[in-house]
Amino acid sequence: MEVKVYEITPFLVNTYILIDNGEAIVIDPGEDNLQLIRDLGKLKVKAVINTHCHIDHCGGNGGVCKATSAPLLMHPESEVVLQTLGQQALLFGVPFQASPPPDGYLQEGDEIQVGNLTLKVLYTPGHAPGHISLAGDGFVFVGDVLFQGSIGRTDLPGGDFQTLISSIKEKLFLLPDDTVVYSGHGPATTIGEERKYNPFVGEY
Repeated sequence: MEVKVYEITPFLVNTYILIDNGEAIVIDPGEDNLQLIRDLGKLKVKAVINTHCHIDHCGGNGGVCKATSAPLLMHPESEVVLQTLGQQALLFGVPFQASPPPDGYLQEGDEIQVGNLTLKVLYTPGHAPGHISLAGDGFVFVGDVLFQGSIGRTDLPGGDFQTLISSIKEKLFLLPDDTVVYSGHGPATTIGEERKYNPFVGEY
């Protein structure tokens, strides 16, 4: 297994490529970064997945899907947010690239195969409608739900603090302590570290 991370866009989002046994998925393509596209050209890309549809996480959907011919997948509740990319671009003053519609949907409990890896879809709303996390054996991609020492913001449309905390405690904190957490921004951490030290989650 290999995880490649690209810190891109003005928001410094982490775009990930998860690779195993010659297959790959792209998680949260913030933009169609030149190096990202070049690296994907060497891989068999099974899917492009949005954990949620804020512009910094899906601004590169169009370019990456075109370059790889891979299907675009997301939770069905995220599609409404995807349709607001133009408004999001105006709000934050960033360039806008249209995204194709999703080719399929991911729901709680669905599984994704990448090489010999199996990822389970966790429904983790609170930061954004339809937010999902992708949990494998010893690792989890959490988008903007949980960060090293912090949590996702809840002041954007569709955000809700209590829902976010419930997603963290009832989904992510059920994973083993040594699970590596790959967040949408910032460095990786572990479930154990955040359970013990994250000041925003409170006593668990």
